Amino acid sequence: MPPQRALERDRPLRLGVMASGEGSNFEALVMACRAGQLPAEVTMLVVNREHCGALARAERLGIPAELIDHRSQPSREALDREIVARFRSASVDLVVMAGWMRIVTEVLLEAYPDRLINIHPSLLPSFRGAKAIEQALEAGVRISGCSAHLVALEVDSGPILVQAAVPVLENDSAQTLAERIHEQEHRILPLAVQLAAQRLGLLPGAAS
Repeated sequence: MPPQRALERDRPLRLGVMASGEGSNFEALVMACRAGQLPAEVTMLVVNREHCGALARAERLGIPAELIDHRSQPSREALDREIVARFRSASVDLVVMAGWMRIVTEVLLEAYPDRLINIHPSLLPSFRGAKAIEQALEAGVRISGCSAHLVALEVDSGPILVQAAVPVLENDSAQTLAERIHEQEHRILPLAVQLAAQRLGLLPGAAS
């Protein structure tokens, strides 16, 4: 993807994260920022489940978190409008879907064009959608992995930023394969955020 016009910035890149589950990718992103591996800061977490593990991680890490229960919203568009409002209130520049288990709409895509990144546990375009790890095991593939990509309206179809391959072992279960894939997700997600931000001119490193 060619770089876009560079922008002048007078503050660090501000990231918003969306999560529905345990939040290990959320924490990996926070730690990459704090370690100086990614020149940015995670400024807000949005979750859609009251008891998801990501909330506990946010409290431990000192990251502001907002619960927006999808069941209380009349539509997917209404949910996304709430998310956009929260992120805009925190001046978020770029949004990361780190285990967000809801299909997003044009409302979110139009608010953050080319600034919405997803991490998916397969080597896209193979095994899109839910239960990608189980799909890979059922298909009998010998190599799986993970992909970080820009989000498009069609599920798991946007331009790929970074991928990492993981061997599928003969005695693998969904859990054991997921553990190895998650290790690689934690590694490539900060890199994908940096690449996307550089392309937009939000971080140094892109041609103007």
